[in-house]
Formats: sequence, structure tokens, C-alpha cells
Amino acid sequence: MFSLRIGLLAEGGFPFAAGESPGWCDRLVRGLAHHEFDVFAFAVDAAQESSGLVPLPPQVRAVHVAPLWRPAPGERRYGRAERRRFAEHFAELAGALAAGAAGEEPGQDRFASGLYGLAELAREAGGPGRALRAEQAVRILERACRAPGAHPVVRGARVAELLAVAAHLDRALRPLGTGWYAEGGASLAAADLCHALSGGPAALPGLLARRFFGTPLLVTEYGVRLRRHYLESGRGAYAGGSVTVRTLVAAFHRRLAAETYAEAELVTPGNAHARRWALRLGAEGHRLRTVYPGMDAARFTEADDAAAAGSPTGEDGAAGADDMTLVWAGRMEPAGDLVALLHAFAEIRREEPAAHLVVAETGPPAPAHAGYRDHCRALAAQLFPDEAADAHAVGASPVSFAEVGEPALPDRAAAYAAGGVAVLSSVVAGFPVGLVEAMFCGRATVSTDVGAVREVIGGTGLVVPPRNPRALADACLALLRDPARRARLGAAARARAMELFSAQRNVGAFGGIYLELASRAPATAQAPALPHPFAHPPEAHLLAAPAPERDRVGAGPVLEGADR
Repeated sequence: MFSLRIGLLAEGGFPFAAGESPGWCDRLVRGLAHHEFDVFAFAVDAAQESSGLVPLPPQVRAVHVAPLWRPAPGERRYGRAERRRFAEHFAELAGALAAGAAGEEPGQDRFASGLYGLAELAREAGGPGRALRAEQAVRILERACRAPGAHPVVRGARVAELLAVAAHLDRALRPLGTGWYAEGGASLAAADLCHALSGGPAALPGLLARRFFGTPLLVTEYGVRLRRHYLESGRGAYAGGSVTVRTLVAAFHRRLAAETYAEAELVTPGNAHARRWALRLGAEGHRLRTVYPGMDAARFTEADDAAAAGSPTGEDGAAGADDMTLVWAGRMEPAGDLVALLHAFAEIRREEPAAHLVVAETGPPAPAHAGYRDHCRALAAQLFPDEAADAHAVGASPVSFAEVGEPALPDRAAAYAAGGVAVLSSVVAGFPVGLVEAMFCGRATVSTDVGAVREVIGGTGLVVPPRNPRALADACLALLRDPARRARLGAAARARAMELFSAQRNVGAFGGIYLELASRAPATAQAPALPHPFAHPPEAHLLAAPAPERDRVGAGPVLEGADR
């Protein structure tokens, strides 16, 4: 079987032990054991950098880690000639950020010229971090904001605001100074293909490898990186930031996303929502191919088998799949809108007193949302006071709160096995992982119409508008009162999940894409001892028609493209 060397480009997730879920990346690497992988990863904070790596299989040859949260050690100061080059290229980039509405076609060429010019300088003289933290960078930004054609919002930029923008660009451009672009076997020059596991900083090294070495770039967008930036722009490091700062910073990320979509050989959005973002930013439709995230279905089989057998009520009193039980699983944060579900469940209880709700917490909320958990518990106590005297009540309340990992709910599969209908009440969602898990478990689902929900369920569940407790209650009642329909939808949901969202399908899709992209590009010469299956295009083995005498070189025919 052909072996390729893949450069995996990551930011903040795989292969770190602390960070966003690296599951699909790990399954991808393990599933393509005949390829070799070099991982180039950015640590987003100190905790992640010190957390170590997840266990990696032998096909991962090396892991190169660079910090985004701090300057790299050994940054050198530019000399006079280098400062002139920096000023020229940074002025191009700054002008693109300040001019017009961020992301429109005019100015994108200036952005690319400035970005790649800074990359060439960084490759020769080191990253631009010190220069971006110097007075010269602030003056260049100020001139760009005062120039004719600058966006009205940025024309009155103050020095403090320009300093904040320069600090953000310092962090965002740290990938230029990693040293991963030297000629040699330990850099991206040795890769047959670069696979960026997200957009943004993770894709930037792939853009440079394509620029310097002609390496094909594949970008996977399971969560749209630009969308995440917009959602985060009002909190965290941006809290209290002015409109001017947010405008210039957003312009950078939008320009970078547009450049990534324009230069990547292929972009694999994880759903139609991500695909629409790419198209709106200028991606060409023929370069987009939807590949759904791959999930491990085996660990949910037991819950599906229990549903088929009609599992009884568990030891903790939680109802089984044949009873009047709803299950909500997720982090107790405002985006999940558990408050709406609790109000909907109050309506359900008035019509079906035997109904029960299991709230399975799959992880702690973010520190900023810690109070939401207490609010939900207090609301449940208010809506459903002690009902132990009620013959239909389960325990002291019809609402059970539990954390996944406790004896009652040892894992997520056990959470979905606690009831026959899974509910998603979110107001914001990208790809609904929890919904797919419920489908693997053979559960009928009721979901709010957000993110990729409709695309995921494909008619195997009920969908209602978000922030509408009455509609949510009606949909849940329809399934609770109709066991046969519940069973049909659950079986259809599991079949759809197995067909579209299994790890095997995901790995197979990327395995084919790797070979397809590598077959279009010239082979690298960094490791001549290894076989390169696409070093000679198939056309090289076909007999060419005799060329005219003036086009011949020596005695052999000219084969266009055979020796690229």
C-alpha cells in the first residue's frame, strides 16, 4: 500500500492532553497506519503547553510544538535593511486591514503580498515579533488608518488601540517564525501533503509550505474558526475592546480565512453550515467537499441493544428506554438553553404526570458560566417542588441531575440509555455531537433548529424553533405518547448515524482524499530512500505523438508535464 508523509497542522486540540476533543484526529491517524505523520501543533496557553501529549501511535514520526501564547525564545532584532523590508511588507498588510469593509475583494491582494513578504523575511531573518512590538509597527498602522480609503471606523484610531492591534498581530503571526520552513527532512518541506485540522493559525503554516515548496494544502473545518473568533470578540482578551480594535482584528482573521480558502487544494467542511461560510468568503464550490466528523460508534452499541431489549428502570430510579423519560446531555451553559427545556417540561408534566427528565452533565461549565448551573437547579426546584407524595413521581422530583462519570451514569452511552427520547434545546450549535451520540444509541430525538441539526438528523427526529418551550413540549409529548413511532425514528436515526458519521467512513474519506491530492502534485525529494508512488505522473508512461523538429530536445520527444 502506498505511503505518504502527511504534515498535520493543529491549534489547541490534538495532540495535547488538555484542550478541545482530539478524538477524530486520533482515530484518523490510527486508521491510516500505512501513512507517516508529522504533527505541527500550536499551544494556545501555558496549561496546554505543559499538559503533555496524548498517547500517539508509531506512525506519528515526530511532534513539533510552538507556543502562540508567548514569544518564542531566541527572537532576534532586525537590522536596518531587515527593518526596511518589514516596514514595506507590514504596510501592505496594514493597508489591507484598514481599507474598506474587511473581507471584500479589494485589498485581498495587498493582504497576500504583505503576508507572504513577512513570511519570506521571517524565513531568512526570524519571526517579526520584536518588530511588531516596536514603535515602527504602531506608526505604520496609524498611517494605514489615516490613509484615503480607510474604513471610517478606524480613521480616528488612538495610540492605545493601535498598540492593542499590534499585540494581537504579534500573536497571530507567530507561526511565521517557527522555523518549520527550512529545507530539510525535519520541516514541512518533507511533507507530501499538509492537512490543517482547522482554519486560522493552524492553516497558516500550510499556506507557507504551499508557497515555499508547492505542498498541497487540505483544510478541514469542523468548527468554523472565523465564526469562533466573532463569538469570542466580545469576551476574554477582547472584553472592553473598542470598535476600532475589533474591526482591525476581525479584518485580519477574515482576510486570512479568505486567503486559506483561495489557496487550499481542497476544503472539507464538516456540514452545510461550515460550507456556507466558506462560500461566502470566496471559496470555489469545486474545492469544497463535505466530510462529516467520524465518531466511535462501538461504545454506544450497548445502549442501543438495551433499547431493543426494553431495559428496565435502573437502580437509581431513572427510567429505561420504554418509559416516559426524556434525556438532556451536555454542559450546563446558556447556549444549551436548559431553562427553556425546564419550562417545557413543566408543560409536559401537566399533561403527562408520569414523565421524567434526566439532566446528564457531560462536563463542567466554563468558569464564566458557573452560575448558570446553580440557576438551572434552583429553577427546577421552583417548578417541581417535593412531589414524593405523588404516585407518579420518581424520587423527590421528576427532574434528576447527574454527572456523567458517576456510578449512576458511568459514561455518555449510559446517559442516553436512561430514557427513550433525547432532547437538544440549544440556541447556538455548530455540529451537534451529542445529537449524533443519541442517534448511535438508537434514540428518537427532539431538537431545536440550530446549526447543522436538520442536516444531521435528516428526517429521523423532530425539529422545533429555538427559545419556544411550548413547541418543545408538544414535540416531546408526541413521542412520549407514541412508542411505535419512537421506535421507528430511533432505528432510522441509528442507521443514518452509522452510514454518515462513523469513524470508519471518516477515515476512508480522508484516505481517498490524501491519495487524490498527492497524485496531482510533484513528489518531494526529501527522503529519496522512501518510495514515492506519484513521482512520475501516469502521462509519463504514454507514448507521445512525434513533435516537430523545432520542439525536440536531442533525440527524445518532449513530454509536457512529465518531468515537473
